[in-house]
Amino acid sequence: MILNNLYATFDWAGRRVDPTPLQEPHLLLVNHALAESLGMALSDRQWCDLTSGSRLLPGMEPFAQVYAGHQFGGFSPRLGDGRALLLGEVVAPDGRRWDLHLKGAGKTPYSRFGDGRAVLRSSLREYLASEALHHLGIPTTRALCLVGSREPVYREQVEPGAAVLRAAQSHLRFGHFEYFYYSGEAEHIPALLDYLIQTQWPELSQDQAGYAALFERVVQRTAELIARWQAVGFCHGVMNTDNMSMLGLTLDYGPYGFLDAYDPGHICNHSDHGGRYAYDQQPAVGLWNLQRLAQALSGVIELESLQQALGQYEHRLMSTYSELMRQKLGLEAWEEEDPALFRDMFTLMAAQRVDYSCWFRRLALLAPAGPVPESLLALLSDAGAWTGWFGRYQARLAREGRDHGDKVAQMNAVNPKYVLRNHLAQQAIERAGQGDMGEADRLLMVLAQPFDEQPEFDDYAAPAPDWAGQICVSCSS
Repeated sequence: MILNNLYATFDWAGRRVDPTPLQEPHLLLVNHALAESLGMALSDRQWCDLTSGSRLLPGMEPFAQVYAGHQFGGFSPRLGDGRALLLGEVVAPDGRRWDLHLKGAGKTPYSRFGDGRAVLRSSLREYLASEALHHLGIPTTRALCLVGSREPVYREQVEPGAAVLRAAQSHLRFGHFEYFYYSGEAEHIPALLDYLIQTQWPELSQDQAGYAALFERVVQRTAELIARWQAVGFCHGVMNTDNMSMLGLTLDYGPYGFLDAYDPGHICNHSDHGGRYAYDQQPAVGLWNLQRLAQALSGVIELESLQQALGQYEHRLMSTYSELMRQKLGLEAWEEEDPALFRDMFTLMAAQRVDYSCWFRRLALLAPAGPVPESLLALLSDAGAWTGWFGRYQARLAREGRDHGDKVAQMNAVNPKYVLRNHLAQQAIERAGQGDMGEADRLLMVLAQPFDEQPEFDDYAAPAPDWAGQICVSCSS
């Protein structure tokens, strides 16, 4: 069932806008599994018409949202859906409500000087990444459909236009609340919070106590999300407050990247000249962004409650991350010396630029006693420097006394063999630009089972080739 989104009933929260249809659209990808879970049984023609903006479904009333945001530390007072539209809500068979959000829908009142369009390159990157993170168990918006077009779109060069339809239980951002706070319209903030409570957490009261509990959940979810990013080696690239989800979802994929060679200061966004959003800065930026949200909510939540919630961030992030790392190293119990074991491992990994995903996957093969597997040694430029660490780790495994086979299975269940490396995404994008979606289809199939052995796709699990370091990904991506 398609409904007008409840958010769109707030005429002060944006503008009713119809999409501008793409020229000569063609269907590229449909997420049939997600569509089925949402109860959306559409033909290919209907998916193409909907995602290209040519024809809406009954009940849809597209709405462009207005919001603000701190971008690279500086406040931008009016951003909004410059190239996207909230089409409506779908009520899934399980009763949950999902936003349908069309990206690349054309100009809106918030487009500023933009054309309101998206290109195939960035749209396919978002489709691939959101599905990759979903199957890794990381909260994210989901990609539902992708269409291409012969319509030319101008970025650094002329590129083919595209649009992606994405779904999430809410697309509300920190920036929504910042907009109304800083624009002098803070009287609207309680309505936004009531909307979130009504649609997401109906057990909360729609008053100051409920708002405080809601903010606490946002803090906790954000901490857990970033801990999961760090554990899997994911870099978002543009953690502006307008790209931060109130539900703790990974939102707005641009110059993201998974770590290849381990580098704690890795910057995946070539537009991020100061490294504000480097991999090792993501936890601190998450807290900074939450502090900006707290400021925007300070008129409806007591300062003490805001401070108490913010005070939980570091503990929740570190406890989640520590638990994930314990699992990644195949440890059941916790010992006092484990943090030092982890730190020393990362120091060695950084010094030798060890491939992040391959390291943890192959580490599972190391038994409590015996030689280090050759596949693990192959990742190291100086295996001798690791002798002491391997000994400590093997002794640690021996103290637990677990069955080696059980340990291998447990580690393989949390350490993905396949992640969306930049060069894999780039290859799929280049093929798609030539009219061949076969590589994207294969990649999506592999990434749907990231923890499983898929011998026929072992090339997708290999360390990145040297040329991958030359791929330039910026905010326009």
